[in-house]
Amino acid sequence: MYIIVGLGNPGPEYQMTRHNAGYLALDLFAKQKKLTFKKGRGPYYISTFKLEKNSVVLVKPTTFMNLSGVAVREVIQYYKVEDLSKILIVLDDINLPFGTIRIRPSGSDGGQKGLRSVINLLGTQNIPRLRIGIGNNFSDAVKYVLSPFSKSEKEDLDIVLQWTVEAIESFIINGIDFTMSRFNKHVLNN
Repeated sequence: MYIIVGLGNPGPEYQMTRHNAGYLALDLFAKQKKLTFKKGRGPYYISTFKLEKNSVVLVKPTTFMNLSGVAVREVIQYYKVEDLSKILIVLDDINLPFGTIRIRPSGSDGGQKGLRSVINLLGTQNIPRLRIGIGNNFSDAVKYVLSPFSKSEKEDLDIVLQWTVEAIESFIINGIDFTMSRFNKHVLNN
């Protein structure tokens, strides 16, 4: 079983903000697969389906970003997932330029508090993650991540999110090594 977690903040006021890049990617994935999210047994929304014989659970925590680990831990416990290499955390990253995605099997939180919460509550950095670059054109990081994408970013956002969706699907079907070699790049420079 694969668990794909999109990090973000619940509520309409956060829907199109940079910090919700993980939510936006999962929303597009679900839309393309004609899936709907429903309230899970814990603080999250889920959608379950099969992809080439693989059971997949899409998860959108409702704990707000900084407590994302609470929802991730509950989902892992509920589905009795022991192989953390089959979990993918999809999140925004101010350390990557807008238009770049980067998937890795492990690493630090890079200052992203949602990922920090996941790492702390699971007790390991060995959790695959897909970072969606949102750039760092700001003087106040909190205001920046909680603000909507700029007009020019919105024009390219569909391309970035589609690339992210394809990377998620590749992770499930082809594994992380192939996906890293194929998808880790700045998609807008092509």
